Amino acid sequence: MITHCLNIYKVKRVSSKRPLFFTFELDFRYFFLMIDLHTHTIFSDGQLVPSELVRRAEVKGYKAIALTDHVDASNIDLIVPRLVKVAKELNRTSPVSVIPGAEITHVPSGSIKDLVTEARDLGALIVLVHGETIVEPVEKGTNIAAIEAGADILAHPGQITEEQALAARDKGTLLEITSRKGHSLSNGHVAQMAVKHGAGLILNTDSHGPSDLISAEFAERVLMSSGLDSKGVRAAVDNSEKVLRKVLGL
Repeated sequence: MITHCLNIYKVKRVSSKRPLFFTFELDFRYFFLMIDLHTHTIFSDGQLVPSELVRRAEVKGYKAIALTDHVDASNIDLIVPRLVKVAKELNRTSPVSVIPGAEITHVPSGSIKDLVTEARDLGALIVLVHGETIVEPVEKGTNIAAIEAGADILAHPGQITEEQALAARDKGTLLEITSRKGHSLSNGHVAQMAVKHGAGLILNTDSHGPSDLISAEFAERVLMSSGLDSKGVRAAVDNSEKVLRKVLGL
């Protein structure tokens, strides 16, 4: 997500006696525009071709979307170049910034570093690793391997440990808070570990179909429901904007 900030002055009554006196306090209100850096198309297990996914995201009010289909050693050289191609074409006319990426998924932890490098070499501007979600049998060691490989985002990291959260902080890997059913069960734990150890958080949908895309208002509710306070919500929102600016070279 990215935000626009509007300064609003709140009027505060100081005295109940006449004449009335008021003070003015500056209040910050943030208006979200969605930046969603984790989605899937028919190039893996998503329901839509990239063009339709981007069009539906536009209607939903998105500012930017990353196409991050599942890859491993068998298909990375096929999928990533196609996402790079379609992102280039869509960016000619779409008001939504389209970012080619990849989600390295269910690979042996020893292969993650090489695949992160290969994804970037093939043109992926965002590289995620499919973390140790509690609802899938992801290989133990995937979380730390993704962090050490320098993945941009560790998706749905499940019961991430304190040591892993510290490593994510030091390496600059963002930990995902997700709106996706199942994976979201550990959002509270992920948020707690990130806040405790200073790791960055980011909100994504892991969309596989049109019904998975969410409004900015709902995104804020997901972040708050993970246990973050207003400062934490704002930091997660800002992280999305920072990543977008980085990949766009701004």
